Amino acid sequence: MMQETLLNLLLRNYLHYNLYDQAEKLRSKAPRFEAHSNQQFCRYLFYLGKIRTIQLEYTDAKESLLQAARKAPSAAWGFQIQCNKWAVIVRLLLGEIPERTVFMQRGMEKALRSYFELTNAVRIAKKLRLNSASPVADAESIVARAIHDGAIDASLDHANGWMVSKETGDIYSTNGPQFAFNSQIAFCLNMHNEAVRTLRFPPNAHKEKESAEKRRERQQQEQELAKHIAEEDDDDF
Repeated sequence: MMQETLLNLLLRNYLHYNLYDQAEKLRSKAPRFEAHSNQQFCRYLFYLGKIRTIQLEYTDAKESLLQAARKAPSAAWGFQIQCNKWAVIVRLLLGEIPERTVFMQRGMEKALRSYFELTNAVRIAKKLRLNSASPVADAESIVARAIHDGAIDASLDHANGWMVSKETGDIYSTNGPQFAFNSQIAFCLNMHNEAVRTLRFPPNAHKEKESAEKRRERQQQEQELAKHIAEEDDDDF
């Protein structure tokens, strides 16, 4: 158990200084992590999830982060909040839309409110894109914007209508993964801002007014989260 605690302390220190490559090298060379202590195992899963996220291995990152949140003691609100924050971002980067129940967990509503708003904006943006008269052009526009913002390293082949990814060398020996992760987060935030602007000034506002039913549904969704806002409990374990 002492060895597990020491490994977690070292990983935590590396991640605190954004030394993700060194953290992964240490983790990969360390003996197999034995779950003698549930608390230490949860911490290890959380750190592993953060490492996998920076390495752009989102599927593995999601599994580790969600498992850490499930196994954490019910009183460890601060830890569970951090796990859920990272898990929401990873799921958005995977193209998933987290369930509303994620943001309604007791004691986490206030801390996850901004993540709920981001998720809701992405969901609305997806609906707007699906309702677009030119989905192919919209898809090309989104990819071009992602390339321009540095979220993905690729180029567009307009003639053939596809995206060509650029080959890279040993990317994990550089700061590239961290920069890519930061760029993707910025891309999601930009999508959020655009979705908010779209809601305020819908493209067909002069042609079609929001129906009473849709307006009630939107207001109900907004009020539902507000009803459950509670004081954030930052206690960790």
